[in-house]
Amino acid sequence: MHLEIITPDRKVFAGEVTSAQFPGSDGLFEVLNNHAPLISALKAGTITVTSGGGREAFRIEGGVVEVLRNNVIVLAEGVAA
Repeated sequence: MHLEIITPDRKVFAGEVTSAQFPGSDGLFEVLNNHAPLISALKAGTITVTSGGGREAFRIEGGVVEVLRNNVIVLAEGVAA
């Protein structure tokens, strides 16, 4: 599936991933390939992304995620360096 993490001023990540774990407002949840459509608020925390190249983590300040037809878009308020 394709994942994009975007902040108001830049694109932080764009690429193919096998799974992604998000800090939802009601707790952690994971998205895999062919996941049902979803829109969720995100609280401050860590997005963990798994791809063929291994794992990568992004610390976000909150935001929103949309999952639709194997495309995942995160609109983050900010991402810590």
